[in-house]
Amino acid sequence: MSTPRRSVLSALATLFFSRPARSEAQPGASSIIDDLSREPPIASIGTDWHLFTDTVMGGVSKAIMTRELVRGRRAIRLRGDVSLENNGGFVQISLDFRPDGGPIDASEWTGIEVDVLGNSEEYAVNLRTTDLTRPWQSYRQTFRATPNWATVKLPFGNFFANRTDIPLDTHRLRRLGIIGIGRDFYADISIGGVRYFR
Repeated sequence: MSTPRRSVLSALATLFFSRPARSEAQPGASSIIDDLSREPPIASIGTDWHLFTDTVMGGVSKAIMTRELVRGRRAIRLRGDVSLENNGGFVQISLDFRPDGGPIDASEWTGIEVDVLGNSEEYAVNLRTTDLTRPWQSYRQTFRATPNWATVKLPFGNFFANRTDIPLDTHRLRRLGIIGIGRDFYADISIGGVRYFR
């Protein structure tokens, strides 16, 4: 067999019999979003956690994000004062699912679970998809962060549309946020892990 023909057959075999590599950010590769195994602020999926407050809209809420040991567990900790002054009222840490800000398909999963410890206040997980164009739009589900480590399960079907009429499309998830919002209070919540669940 001639060398050119062998090369063509080898290329065809590779095309038909090899499996395409999965994107690192696709949930099919792993249920883990962040297990805090990488250097902060990098999540397991390779994107960075970021801190946002309502000061981007003229509010006066203040917060810090740290990586520390909380009751024996590595954690991302969000602490700060949420204030409704100047039409504000939130502090948030958030994580894009892909470095380029594009969508991931999470439709094979039932929802997201978060290991949390807090000060018995109510917080929320916000999801954003590529369908949303306004910064105040999201899909939200609330939970209470108790003073002991606990896993909070948040099924996709229980997220409500916040300031949008577009239904949540889990084929197009772009960002996850953990937020203290809507009232004057001191936020103190620690995140020990974030995963998809079936």
